[in-house]
Amino acid sequence: MSWITRLRPKLNKFLERRDTPDNLWHKCRSCGKMIYRKDFLADLSVCHNCGYHERLTAGERLTQVFDDGAFERLPLPAVPEDPLNFKDQKKYVDRLKAARAATGQDEAVAVAVGKIGGLEAVVFVQDFSFMGGSMGLAVGEAFLTAARAAIQRRCPMIAFTAAGGARMQEGILSLMQMPRTTVGIEELKEARLPYIVVLTDPTTGGVTASYAMLGDIQLAEPGALIGFAGQRVIEQTIREKLPEGFQRSEYLYEHGMVDAVVHRRDMRATLARIIGLLMLPKPVGRQSALAAS
Repeated sequence: MSWITRLRPKLNKFLERRDTPDNLWHKCRSCGKMIYRKDFLADLSVCHNCGYHERLTAGERLTQVFDDGAFERLPLPAVPEDPLNFKDQKKYVDRLKAARAATGQDEAVAVAVGKIGGLEAVVFVQDFSFMGGSMGLAVGEAFLTAARAAIQRRCPMIAFTAAGGARMQEGILSLMQMPRTTVGIEELKEARLPYIVVLTDPTTGGVTASYAMLGDIQLAEPGALIGFAGQRVIEQTIREKLPEGFQRSEYLYEHGMVDAVVHRRDMRATLARIIGLLMLPKPVGRQSALAAS
């Protein structure tokens, strides 16, 4: 037996292909750069090369925004799952089952309570990965649940929006959530509690036309798409070319539609500062003077 024959098994074992995890790297959807996933997650799912803010699931968002990632999810009311018995290429109930299996979420929204900068807050989060974060009966009920939980706890409500608009499979019932969520905001105002909105990518359609643009403070993540109709639809309607960056958060900030564009790494500190200012106790002397007048 030659020496090469004796060495071959050892060489094959040394050179054998080693399987690597499929999720070891993340490819940026904006610049295409490959990023080591561990570093990507450490940067809160933001590309360190171009600053692109990747979309987050509801769970990821809640973990990032609350102190030490500690929060309590609030139970959401049950709603009719298929009120119109809707079917297009697939049954609506089948689409819901597929979305739940893919995301592990029951719906396109989550509501939780916890502390931000040491102060209690109720946070409403939309998850774009669940049927495009579309607004249906469940989202409307969740919004009202969040608003009334904030009123009960005497704390601010924060909404992170991410949606393609109303859920077409629920027809007029989905559009009815626009005025219903507005009622929840009015209840917060009557209770003199802050309602803060953080617009994330994308926030469009009926969500933009209702609770997404009614905050006492309007924040947005960098580069987020924010608008009602799509850019192509607008251009075809007005027969004009829209300016560069139209409907992006920076453009809205320049035109007074957004109070600030906040990087994800600064979001918790910014919210804590805003909540701290808005929830300052009013001086007793001033209250007495107002009551006397």
